[in-house]
Amino acid sequence: MTHTAISTDVIILGAGAAGLMCAIEAGKRGRRVIVLEHNDRIGKKIRISGGGRCNFTNIHTRPANFISNNEHFVKSALSRFTPDDFRSLIEAAGIDYHEKKLGQLFCDTSAQQVIDMLNNTCRAHNVDIRTGSHIKQIQRDKNFVIDTGTGRFTGSSLVVATGGLSIPPLGATDLGYQIARQFDIKINPCRPGLVPLTMTPDDRLTYDGLSGVSAETIVSLGSISFRENTLFTHRGLSGPAILQISSYWKPRQPIVINWCPDHDITEQILNHRESRFTLKNFLKEYLPSRLAETLGRLIAPNKPLNQLSKKEIQLIHQQIHQWTFIPKGTEGYAKAEVTVGGVDTEELSSKTMEAVRVAGLYFIGEVVDVTGHLGGFNFQWAWASGYAAGQYV
Repeated sequence: MTHTAISTDVIILGAGAAGLMCAIEAGKRGRRVIVLEHNDRIGKKIRISGGGRCNFTNIHTRPANFISNNEHFVKSALSRFTPDDFRSLIEAAGIDYHEKKLGQLFCDTSAQQVIDMLNNTCRAHNVDIRTGSHIKQIQRDKNFVIDTGTGRFTGSSLVVATGGLSIPPLGATDLGYQIARQFDIKINPCRPGLVPLTMTPDDRLTYDGLSGVSAETIVSLGSISFRENTLFTHRGLSGPAILQISSYWKPRQPIVINWCPDHDITEQILNHRESRFTLKNFLKEYLPSRLAETLGRLIAPNKPLNQLSKKEIQLIHQQIHQWTFIPKGTEGYAKAEVTVGGVDTEELSSKTMEAVRVAGLYFIGEVVDVTGHLGGFNFQWAWASGYAAGQYV
């Protein structure tokens, strides 16, 4: 069955954060916009984000919060659409929100409010959103021609806002990368980001029984470090500090954890040499009980502090301030919040998000080689890159 092609100005693939923002901005300019979404509903990733309350931006957003092969690429888009700009949209829609910590802004009630705001604004600017649209083929002659199985669409601008590989149950696919390859656009290697790390069987045996234990830590990988909580899981380590460092981690690299960032444990031991504390009980003053027992057990659990040798004190210092962990791997895209890597930024204009060598083809959001830190930064990139492309499509 052949379908009569529906002609429009702009075709956007993906009704997530970046795609909807781009649609709104293009619609405001009077462009005829069709958004094709393969899921049965729009904004699926928005809906589950922030525990269902959507951490929609971070007021401290700056280029240093993003990982990319080109660290300067994000500057243009981020400067033209800021966290305050998105906050204005939230306020105009009457959505109540709060700052949780570290500049992270969340809806008071539900992420669905953000989806409704985007959907209503799209409608107000005559954007045609079509869910359940599975892309079968993309061709380009004078215009882009998209076959979906339920319709054929042609447009002078094609925007790829298909997201990355993270969270497959929400419909993540590699479609964006397939399109890039079709047009000979370079893709930087992809890997899971903001993802829990797993332990080797030996480490799991050593730290058995710590699942659920959490502590404030400084987690470092080379010169990069984050101060946040680290959480033991039944498979390895998670928590905000681990998720942050995971976006930088590559196989076989050691990660160093300081379990007690506010106290020098050697100094504390020397100050309490006359006490009757055993090492294990002493450590409980500074660490969660089960972690203190486990780390103490590895060195000299029942020794009083005044009997510890210089070498044992050095070992304790290392275990607590320079605990070194070589992950077995990550929990993969199923548990990753984002995809690190993607369409090479050298292939795109930082001002417009248009492919340098393919007129009318744009890439925005997570499909691009730009990955934000945890805490609302990836949404801000989606809004900013969508906004940038929306000014030019």
